Amino acid sequence: MPMKKAFAILMLTSMSFIPTHLRSQAPVRMEFEVSTIKPNTTANGYSGGCHGTGSTLAPNDPIALIPLGRCVIHAARLSHLMGIAFGVSMPRLSGHPSWDGPSRFDVEAKAENPSATNADLIAMLQTLLIDRFKLKFHTEKREVSGFAIVIARNGSKLKEGKPGSRPSMQIMGAAISKFDAAEGKNLELNRIIAQRGSIAELAAVLTNLPDHPPVVDRTGLTGLYDFALSWEPTESISAVLQEQLGLRLEPQKVAIDFYVIDSAEKPSGN
Repeated sequence: MPMKKAFAILMLTSMSFIPTHLRSQAPVRMEFEVSTIKPNTTANGYSGGCHGTGSTLAPNDPIALIPLGRCVIHAARLSHLMGIAFGVSMPRLSGHPSWDGPSRFDVEAKAENPSATNADLIAMLQTLLIDRFKLKFHTEKREVSGFAIVIARNGSKLKEGKPGSRPSMQIMGAAISKFDAAEGKNLELNRIIAQRGSIAELAAVLTNLPDHPPVVDRTGLTGLYDFALSWEPTESISAVLQEQLGLRLEPQKVAIDFYVIDSAEKPSGN
């Protein structure tokens, strides 16, 4: 499956797109210390994201300019915000209110602790959407054509993560880091960097790549692993997985979560 181009949305956010049910759940409700949501009537393409500690950012990533412990998102529809907050790709989101298309918002929010992690900020963004947009939704399991991650014939190349390190899985789009002598230029590589990450989380990240079919974990591997996966935008993800991690993608019918918006309201002005 060759990738058509670098993924713009993920490049802008540079954050883990792991669904909530795959993250460690906080024992208390998490909220931003200060937040503002304002209508944006001038832009037609959203940008920005959340910048927490432990993130791995490409040198040219605009998220690196956002102060730590903050989410700064411009010209986003509600569906864009849900994509960031709940790790759901647009094809798996339905029930949009009629104003979701034309109405866009600028969101700026700051955690009380500037060393908040990306996962902390995402949990706070979920709370913000539920509170300010009066967001209510449910998930539905649907069976669709997709892929299962399985162990390749020659076995896994994964290495157990270092004990005590903070679990994280970051995706970076179009990080320039490889010189091609034949072409005489730098190549742009997409990367997934995991620290004590699970294969289920890897499957969730692959599922949310633009234009990529859903992926589930059927390796039977239950450990937490450190790894870095990198590929050119035109390369096959399945081939790269097998070469670098000893895993492969097998076409199968898979059951995944679809998000259905039950109700939502435009937020009141700050």
